[in-house]
Amino acid sequence: MNEQMADTATDVVVVGAGPTGMLLAGDLAAAGLRVTLVERRPPEIANLTRAFGVHARTLEQLDARGLADELVETGRPAASLTFFGRFALNLSGLRSRFPYALITPQYEVERLLQRRARDAGVDFRYGTALRGLRQDAQGVTAELAAVEGGETSVLRARYLVGADGVRSTVRDQLGLPFPGHAVIKSMVLADVRFDKAPGETIAVNGAGGTFAFVAPFGDGWYRVMGWNKDHEVPDSEPVDLDEVRGIARRALGTDYGMRDARWVSRFHSDERQVPSYRTGRVFLAGDAAHVHSPAGGQGMNTGIQDAANLSWKLAAVLRGEAPDPEALLDSYHAERHPVGKAVLRSSGGIVRMAMAHTPAQRAVRAAATGVVGTVGPVQRKAVGMITGVGIHYRAPRGAHPLTGRRSPDLSLREGRLYELLRKGAPVLVTPQGAAPSAPPLAGTPTQATWLDPSRTTALLIRPDAYIAWATD
Repeated sequence: MNEQMADTATDVVVVGAGPTGMLLAGDLAAAGLRVTLVERRPPEIANLTRAFGVHARTLEQLDARGLADELVETGRPAASLTFFGRFALNLSGLRSRFPYALITPQYEVERLLQRRARDAGVDFRYGTALRGLRQDAQGVTAELAAVEGGETSVLRARYLVGADGVRSTVRDQLGLPFPGHAVIKSMVLADVRFDKAPGETIAVNGAGGTFAFVAPFGDGWYRVMGWNKDHEVPDSEPVDLDEVRGIARRALGTDYGMRDARWVSRFHSDERQVPSYRTGRVFLAGDAAHVHSPAGGQGMNTGIQDAANLSWKLAAVLRGEAPDPEALLDSYHAERHPVGKAVLRSSGGIVRMAMAHTPAQRAVRAAATGVVGTVGPVQRKAVGMITGVGIHYRAPRGAHPLTGRRSPDLSLREGRLYELLRKGAPVLVTPQGAAPSAPPLAGTPTQATWLDPSRTTALLIRPDAYIAWATD
């Protein structure tokens, strides 16, 4: 690379303008940092995307950025997830402003995040590919090339984040393995209309060597996903609506009068995870770090939550506000790698139950779903994992039991917690009439007071709405 060709330095280069990359870039720019977002695609947001559901924890993260209420208007809440016709996970009891899964296309999420990132001053470079990178003790040098024409440039940054998907160029440039395997071959996907509405819940069922998944968008369109063990063909093999209908009839007992497909696709699903989310000054997030089956709709959600975890840490280090910069950056891998591993297990478990076709496998599925459907603690744990509200981070030995836990939306004298988090700073919540001193975290926290005078716990809440410190 020719250093004389280097563009003006930037603080962070983010590669990949999907939901993960755009939330991360928007956060960093809102914190006053220089951010360049590199994306191979043209600037138009595709209106046909695989992700369709936004879970409660992701909605909370979007709420902390002032985007959730607008996104909710684009979709339809689903208060339960129905599995195998035997039980439903009830989401209505979640302690959240969003006790449901929001069924809305990924492009609606991308539209809002793109607008926020542009307004915050992110430098978008569409039609641009990463061709190489190298790092040293002071920063990262990225070699870029225009997709059309091949014109090259070099960009110097203090850090670089790869949010460039399952075929991540950043991961390849780092030489990192992506161990795992294909868990489902030849899955079909379609957005369709039905003559007979199947209801307003998200449903999945498996029978006769097939499984199918149906979710309503709320506007008369439905997302259908299916697999047939007797017809596993390459992704390049054409797929038509008749194939989707046949899978639905075998798995669900009906095709609901499926018609008017606006999108039909075939793909395969891998389960993979990179060993390290951080390599020096380069980080991986979203599908570049982990990829798993679509069961449970956790892919886009997990990536957005990766970004929410990393963005405030990078911002604190770059602004000189972190007491221990290296430890804070290392905590990204320490916290998010176990979450990615848990999502691999949970989504993989769902899809393997759906693929059960022998009598023994179906018996195991019946027993497992019976436990989840009838044992309260097991169901609550399943709901917490799928929606993200049950995810927490390991606390240091001797810490308060609340440390590392997700904070719900607290009622404070100054307003809702998630509104206060829109400043991008930690929030220190104290009892009325008390002023305990919290340990340093990242900059000056926003001061807030419990609305309820009986509350006696003080909390230091991180910008990603997890509790960093607490005392009674």
